[in-house]
Amino acid sequence: MKKRALPKQTLPRLMRAVGRSRALLLLAALCAAANVACTLAGPAVVGRAVDLMAGAGRVDFPALARALLLLAAVYLLGNGFLWLLTRLTNRISYRTVGRLRGALFRKLCTLPVGFFDHTQRGDTVSRFVNDADAVSDGLLQGLTALVQGVFTILGAVVFMLALNPPMALVVMLSAPLSYFTARAITTRSQKLFREQAAQLGRLNGYAEEIIGGQKVVAAFRYEPRARERFEKINAQLYRTGVRSQFISSLSNPSTRIVNNLAYAAVGVFGSIGAIRGTLTVGGISTFLIYAAVFAKPFNDITNILAQIQAAAASAQRIFKVLDLPPEPPEPPGALRLESCAGHVQFQDVSFSYTPDRRLIEHFDLDVAPGSSIAVVGRTGAGKTTLINLLMRFYDVDGGCIRIDGHDIRALTRESLRAQFGMVSQETWLFDGTIRDNIAYARPDASDGEVVRAARDAGADGFIRRLEKGYATPIAADGSGLSEGQRQLLAIARVMLANPPMLILDEATSSIDTGTEMRIQRAFDRLTAGRTSFVIAHRLSTVRNADRILVMDQGNIVESGTHAQLLKKNGYYAGLYYSQFSRGGV
Repeated sequence: MKKRALPKQTLPRLMRAVGRSRALLLLAALCAAANVACTLAGPAVVGRAVDLMAGAGRVDFPALARALLLLAAVYLLGNGFLWLLTRLTNRISYRTVGRLRGALFRKLCTLPVGFFDHTQRGDTVSRFVNDADAVSDGLLQGLTALVQGVFTILGAVVFMLALNPPMALVVMLSAPLSYFTARAITTRSQKLFREQAAQLGRLNGYAEEIIGGQKVVAAFRYEPRARERFEKINAQLYRTGVRSQFISSLSNPSTRIVNNLAYAAVGVFGSIGAIRGTLTVGGISTFLIYAAVFAKPFNDITNILAQIQAAAASAQRIFKVLDLPPEPPEPPGALRLESCAGHVQFQDVSFSYTPDRRLIEHFDLDVAPGSSIAVVGRTGAGKTTLINLLMRFYDVDGGCIRIDGHDIRALTRESLRAQFGMVSQETWLFDGTIRDNIAYARPDASDGEVVRAARDAGADGFIRRLEKGYATPIAADGSGLSEGQRQLLAIARVMLANPPMLILDEATSSIDTGTEMRIQRAFDRLTAGRTSFVIAHRLSTVRNADRILVMDQGNIVESGTHAQLLKKNGYYAGLYYSQFSRGGV
């Protein structure tokens, strides 16, 4: 696992990302050099023009007119190069951020499920949106200031040394003083900018939580407490933002004080030189302009320091995700399972989500091909964990899981997961049509196959009642559809995929009893001859299973058919009859 990026490593790493646009950077450097050359040529022309006007009755109007025309041409050309520089830095900035977003998305696709189990979705989205935008803004401001500033400082130093070395030394000494002044301030503000980015992620995460669960919030009259907590997080973000901006804003006026002192010193020494006859009035004007030009990059950098620091803090949050270890790599020579009979074995399996709390220990299970296995038990018994291990969302800590004799860790994850069709309790839809959502696993499926899958799932009837039928667009949150209808679409999706094995994790939890009976018949057709795992709280859905496993604290406490387990009058019977007494069956 890579070490977490330290603040001092973030900017160099970000610059390496920028460096991938080498051609654009070279063009930007050439435009910056040309712009600076024009900027530095301007003061020399101004000084010449001032000397042409020095003294009563000695104004050379023709030469002055030529000087002014030259000055206009120089500044016009310089602004043209500045426009090109701005276009190029825009492109570099957006390309860099686009690559960062792409790398972040690709990384998310390789991270283990545990990351998503323990990270707020809103915080992850904030890294894509807010943090990436902050990096873009910082790069846009910083690149222009940096590329232009380097050439400006070097060029101003050369011109000042050519005019008057002692005065140039006075101006140059102000640079390190400006740097250390700004450094002392930025060191204090950088921590606040990192905290600000983290709090913004928390705010987004909480807002998404409340918006996504608005019905539950309203049902439990949680609105006052939700507002109170939001205002608390928002107030923390406000305080941190004000402090970071205030401390960072001290940098620019502080460096300007240093630069103005140097500017005043130039004026004094220049006046003495003019009195002694070593400098002309035009020469003093030229040098004063060069002193201002020399100071400008330092002022520009400190002026945008807040954006640069915010970009560094946001980049650090992005790099933190990019540095997370991905899922363990496939073993060398991993097998690709093209098909399977469905023989599943759990052999001495042990697993825990956290080392201090054991969940499953020395678990054994042998599932014959084509069997229908129901897994029941109280909440937290380890039912869903078995599915997580079977799909390799998590890897076992000890023992092994085999499919048709192959240790699943020796198989490619893609080919392993292709053998399963999964319907979970939490339905997932995406922006698109009804047809698109059903055909998610098989985009090339014909319309007839999609309709047939929907009909088998019991979804065809309500789909045809929609305004546009299968072409009806739906949102990612499934707004406009009931919980049961969304569940039916998820079931139709798996029926269309037609996998060798099935996992039904509370797949009918949101469906009414009448629809459930129709779906159960469809599942019976679908599971015929296929190995299937059914996790259920409503025990009426598992009565026809070939084998029912009753789990408690990660272990199988009972096993058998529905009739056998009722006859035992043990743990399962207690669960079953308790549902009768509550009217749950």
